[in-house]
Amino acid sequence: MLYQVTDWDDAYVNGAYIPNADSYPPRWAEAAAAFRATHPSERTGHGDRQGHLFRPEGTAKGLMVFIHGGYWLRFHPDDWSHLAAGALAAGWACLMPGYRLAPEARIAEMVQEVAAQIDAAAGRINGPIAICGHSAGGHLAARMICTGGPLPEEVAARVSACLPISPLTDLRALMRTKMNETLRIDPAEAAAESPALLEPRPGIPVTAWVGGAERPEFLRHARLLADAWAGLGAPTRLVVDPGRHHFDVIDPLARPGSAMLRCLLEGVSP
Repeated sequence: MLYQVTDWDDAYVNGAYIPNADSYPPRWAEAAAAFRATHPSERTGHGDRQGHLFRPEGTAKGLMVFIHGGYWLRFHPDDWSHLAAGALAAGWACLMPGYRLAPEARIAEMVQEVAAQIDAAAGRINGPIAICGHSAGGHLAARMICTGGPLPEEVAARVSACLPISPLTDLRALMRTKMNETLRIDPAEAAAESPALLEPRPGIPVTAWVGGAERPEFLRHARLLADAWAGLGAPTRLVVDPGRHHFDVIDPLARPGSAMLRCLLEGVSP
């Protein structure tokens, strides 16, 4: 069957294809605020885009990183605090980095800002570092483990796993959307910042995870990353989570012992 995108803006619209989509952001914010009320965090970063570092009871086994999405245009680390629950229950610290959004920052700048917060948190938390992110955050998660940066060598050497969830991995496609009037991705930035066009750091297990009910473009991006990086010798897998859509595919991060969380923290195949 031929696959061809004829409407690039519709191809990247999620809410129109998810029942009761408008109810998700307020529910996320409410759950996140309730979580922070009982789990105080250390603030990370600078300005109004500060992130959160949550610590478990006792000595942390390692550092889990969750990078939020929103097409590099919206949302804040405050909206996702509840997703740290699973990592904390497993004895891991959880960093939710903040970063400036477009049009204030270019994607290349966001990459550096996220890397700087991971570097700072790595100085506070010992042990392995497991990096995940959702949607645009999935792009940033994958970008963290590309050869040549942006993480310092001593921090990159500690990365034990990377789990890009519903990631955007080839920015050339986003250049065809109206969003790019704000994102301002140009061919040079797309070539420099698209994980699928770059090489992964050797030896880090990478799992591209995507919902089975997601838009075709998100399935394509996840498959593209897994296939491209497998072709470069990286240990990769693709997980298509049956029935999950773009807004609920991240829910298992909050559940201790979920297949997604065990894949990220323990390297257990789902």
